[in-house]
Amino acid sequence: MALRITDDCINCDVCEPECPNSAISMGPEIYVIDWHRCTECVGHFEQPQCREVCPVDCIPLDEAHVESREDLQAKYGALVREKDAA
Repeated sequence: MALRITDDCINCDVCEPECPNSAISMGPEIYVIDWHRCTECVGHFEQPQCREVCPVDCIPLDEAHVESREDLQAKYGALVREKDAA
């Protein structure tokens, strides 16, 4: 399952540089997570790094984008191939 950032975000800027998949960017008002790129850090770390550094705990699972660990691993593989091809 991908992650999402809630309206509780304080725009502290700590999550964006921690994302190994460049899935986090500034949205119109708060940071947002591109679920197409979010792997919950599968393939990189044991825990999602954005959640580890968030001071207000505003990054829950995104119920709208349910994915299994296998799906996240496959997405990670596709992102690696995309990066290697660039």
